[in-house]
Amino acid sequence: MMDSAAPHQARAIPDLPVLTVSQLTQAIKLSLEATFPLVCVQGEISNFKRHSSGHLYFSIKDANAQISVVMFRNEALRLRHQPKDGDKVVVRGELTVYPLRGNYQLVIREMSLAGLGELLMKLEELKATLQQRGWFDPEHKKAIPRFPRKIGVVTSPTGAVIQDILNVLSRRYSGFHLILNPVRVQGDGAAAEIAQAIEQFNHYDLVDVIIVARGGGSIEDLWAFNEERVASAIYHSRIPIISAVGHETDVTIADFVADKRAPTPSAAAEIVIAEREQQLQHLHQVRQRLILNISHLLKHYRQRLKDLMRQPMLASPTYLLGQWLQKLDDLKSAIDQSLETQLKYWRVHLNAIQRQLLSLSPSTQIKYFRQKLSYFDQTITTACRGQLAARRRQLDVSLLRGRLDKAWQRQHDLKKERLKQLWGALSSIDPKRLLGRGYSILFSEMDGSIINSVKVLKKDQNINIMVSDGHAKAIVTEIVQQ
Repeated sequence: MMDSAAPHQARAIPDLPVLTVSQLTQAIKLSLEATFPLVCVQGEISNFKRHSSGHLYFSIKDANAQISVVMFRNEALRLRHQPKDGDKVVVRGELTVYPLRGNYQLVIREMSLAGLGELLMKLEELKATLQQRGWFDPEHKKAIPRFPRKIGVVTSPTGAVIQDILNVLSRRYSGFHLILNPVRVQGDGAAAEIAQAIEQFNHYDLVDVIIVARGGGSIEDLWAFNEERVASAIYHSRIPIISAVGHETDVTIADFVADKRAPTPSAAAEIVIAEREQQLQHLHQVRQRLILNISHLLKHYRQRLKDLMRQPMLASPTYLLGQWLQKLDDLKSAIDQSLETQLKYWRVHLNAIQRQLLSLSPSTQIKYFRQKLSYFDQTITTACRGQLAARRRQLDVSLLRGRLDKAWQRQHDLKKERLKQLWGALSSIDPKRLLGRGYSILFSEMDGSIINSVKVLKKDQNINIMVSDGHAKAIVTEIVQQ
C-alpha cells in the first residue's frame, strides 16, 4: 500500500527568458500588426464617443464579439456621415495594440455605412474592366467644340443642377440654344434613362455638346453614373460629353469615360463657353489695338488736313465742290421726277389689277348671279301673271290656278337647279372650300410669295401656312424631293 502522504512528483518546467510587461506587449504589438497590416471589418457601432480633440472612440460588435476602435481627427473630418450608436458600418484600417491598457484595437482610416463596401468592390471591378478595354484612354477623348450652337443637358428637370447651368449660360453666353432631356438621376431605372437620353441626342443629331450632370450625394445616390450601361452610352457617343456628377471630390465611372470632367455642373457650363470667352477677350484686345491705331491715323490725317486747308485753293469749299453740288441738285430733281412718274404709272396699274381681282372674286360672281336670278324670277313672274290674266278670261279660275301653279313650280325648280349648279361651280373654285377639305397654302415669310415646289425651300426657312380657320408659322427642318 502506497503512503498517501508521499509528495507528488514535480513536473519539469523549461527555462524561459524573463520579459517585462512592456517587452511582451511590444512583441504582441509587432506580431499582430505584421499579421494584420490592413483589415476591413463590418459591424454595429456601440459606446460611441467624440473626444474634445476631435478623435472618435467606439466599439464595433456583432452577436458574438466586439473590438475597440479609434478614428483620429484628420480621418474623422472627411466623414460624410456622422456615426452614432446602432449604425451598421464597414471600417478599413490597421490592427494594433494600445500598450498603456494592454488591449488590441482598430485604428481606422475609412468608414462607410454597411453595404457600401460591396458597392466599392463592384465599382473597382467595373473600373478595372473598362480600363482594360481602353475606355479611359486619352486617345478616345473627343475635343469639346469651340463655339457650340446647341447644348444638350441630361439631368433632372426639377433639381438645382439645371438652374445652375442656365444661370451661368444666361449670364455669359447670349443667344444659346439649350435642349434638356429630363431623366431620373438616382434610383431604379435611372441608369437606363440616362443612357437612353444620350443615345437619343446622338440618333437625332440634336446638339453639338452634351452635359451629363447631377448634384452631390452618397455613393448610393450617384450609383446610376457607375453603371456599365451609362459608361457604354458615353463611350459610343459621337457627340462630345462633359461629365459633371456630384461635387469635386465625387468621382464616378462616367467621369473617367467622358471626354471632359467638370467638378460641378456650373463648371461644366463654364467649360462649354470657355473658348468663346477667350475669343471675346482676344477680340476685345484687337479692338483696343485697332482703336489706338485708328486714333493715331486720325491724328496724323487731321494734321495733314489742317495743312491742306491752309492752301488758297481750299480756303472755300465751293471753290472745288460748287459745280458738283449744282450737278447733284440737277440729278436729284431728275430722279424725283422719274420716281413720281413711275409711282403714278404703278398706282394706275395697281388700281386696274384690284378692279380685275374684285370682278373675279367669288363674292362678286355670286352677287352677279344672284342679281341675274332675281331678274329671271321677276321676268318669269311677270310672264306668268300675263298668261294667268289671259287664261283667267278663258278658263275656269280653279283650273287656271292649278296649271299656273304647276308652270310656276316647274320654272322655279328649273331656275333653282340652275342656281344650285352655278353655286356649286363657284364653291368648287372657292379657295376656302379647298382649305376646308384638308388642303393648305404655303407662303414665304420673307416676301409673301406662294410656295408651290420644294425646290424654292431652304432648311431653317420661316414659312406661313394658311388653313381653313387661320394661319400658322413654321420652320423647315427637312426637305425631301420626289
